[in-house]
Amino acid sequence: VSVLKGPREEIVYVPCIYRNTGRKKPDFLATVDVNPKSPHYCQVIHRLPMPNLGDELHHSGWNACSSCFGDATKKRNRLILPSLISSRIYVVDVGTDLRAPRLFKVVNTEDVFWKCNLGYPHTSHCLGTGEIMISTLGDPAGSGKGGFILLDGETFEIKGNWEKGDKIPPMGYDFWYQPRHNVLISTEWGIPKCLGYGFDPNDLKKGRYGRRLNVWDWTAHTYVQAIDVGEDAAPLEIRFLHNPDAAEGYVGCTISSAIHRFYKTEQGDWAAEKVIQVPSKKVEGWLLPDMPGFITDILISLDDRFLYFSNWLHGDVRQYDISDTRKPKLVGQVFVGGSVTKGGPVTVCRDEELQSQPDPFFIKGKRVPGGPQMIQLSLDGKRLYVTTSLYSAWDRQFYPDLVKDGSVLLQLDVDTEQGGLTVNRSFLVDFGKEPNGPCLAHEIRYPGGDCTSDIWV
Repeated sequence: VSVLKGPREEIVYVPCIYRNTGRKKPDFLATVDVNPKSPHYCQVIHRLPMPNLGDELHHSGWNACSSCFGDATKKRNRLILPSLISSRIYVVDVGTDLRAPRLFKVVNTEDVFWKCNLGYPHTSHCLGTGEIMISTLGDPAGSGKGGFILLDGETFEIKGNWEKGDKIPPMGYDFWYQPRHNVLISTEWGIPKCLGYGFDPNDLKKGRYGRRLNVWDWTAHTYVQAIDVGEDAAPLEIRFLHNPDAAEGYVGCTISSAIHRFYKTEQGDWAAEKVIQVPSKKVEGWLLPDMPGFITDILISLDDRFLYFSNWLHGDVRQYDISDTRKPKLVGQVFVGGSVTKGGPVTVCRDEELQSQPDPFFIKGKRVPGGPQMIQLSLDGKRLYVTTSLYSAWDRQFYPDLVKDGSVLLQLDVDTEQGGLTVNRSFLVDFGKEPNGPCLAHEIRYPGGDCTSDIWV
């Protein structure tokens, strides 16, 4: 398996969000020092504010990655930051000074709307052609539409849509592609104008949340197959195994709190099977009588041996051995917050997994609000980074203290031999202490590429 052979991460980039916090400040990209030998360990050493308010920075991706690495002219020197709500796309120069990124280009909302008839951009991946491809949740009006924006890899101008033909999925979110199998698979969160303001249980059973994995012909750019993973499942992050020959991977379904393995069949089409189900907890004092785990992020280690995911509501991060991809085995679990901690408003009446409600999570004297959300693994697989914010409108609703106190960046130590997760007690980046007030830190990227940015071809 090709693996990113890289030095230990010394800095990470984290988008930080002020939308929905009541603080009238632009979102910014934070550079965080994660080198234990540095005098600035666990500190934000640089902040790049965006020129606008209310963008909702969310995920990011590189202008070039391993698919281009046969080409010496391609450098991973631009970070692409799509704005989930404003639909602007920022291009950030990290090549000039890795530790102090600067704004390189802004792709305006109108261009996204007019040139592609799309909006609410989410995931960006670079392509072997040198272009950049960004998935979307909807159209300019906020209805669901799972299309893709293509940017030129040099000028970062919008070239138009990647997809061809009349058939387009009703919703979009994340995607991963695998050229050796001529496939791209995208997922569906929900309809932007519904989920944009928060989670409304009345939206369930009305077709407003996603239920499909959408399969595309990679060379023809056409939508060829839908795989149903269940009503209101809301499949979010999708990851193929890193081995470019592999014809399988996993997707995390948020609302149904299940992990499905997707795979290529003997017939050459694609299918999915549920391989992990996180049981809901029967609760009192919460929005609904059943509380799902709410799987919000998943990743696969670079050696394809372990699967990790976070349960944002239950509050645990899990590690599974996937040596047998059809039978993942739980080998590590740690609670770092969540909605069912002792002494809070929620009482657990029935729990298939835990004997008692977990203790509130404290680190360095701080009680951590929220639950584990975005995750990123070090290249050697030994350190798992975790942030606690999902999306500002949902943060505000599920974890009001998170919006008040700000989110955190944590680090878990991973046992890569037997499996096992423990909190690194000496590591905490507290985004409640930001100069402009507490903010919501989201996805984690390393300058040299990481476990969720790279697609080998």
